[in-house]
Amino acid sequence: MVDRVVTGAHYGLRDWIAQRVTAVVMAIYVLGMMGYVLLHPNMGYAGWSVLFSYSIVRAFSLLFLLALYFHAWIGIREVVMDYIKSASLRLSIYVLVIVSLVLYVIWSVQILWGIK
Repeated sequence: MVDRVVTGAHYGLRDWIAQRVTAVVMAIYVLGMMGYVLLHPNMGYAGWSVLFSYSIVRAFSLLFLLALYFHAWIGIREVVMDYIKSASLRLSIYVLVIVSLVLYVIWSVQILWGIK
């Protein structure tokens, strides 16, 4: 009989579902933006400015970016858990990635809702 050693609070189903949900959110956003660009082929800076002047577009763009960051966190965390055996190195990588992702969130909000 094989003894199963449980490490962590869950078996990965929650992360698997979160990755699928964030992938669907990102796919819907990308398809929507592609559709808009295909319907407006000669869009310059003024067109993009008008598009992103709508709060709904900025909100969905932020939702896309948050989904992207969460998707990236889950993926990076899984790779680090699988391949980095040193606990101190793993923790260092986690802290570096978390700080980077938090800074990306702040930067994203600043870009989407910055002072004009």
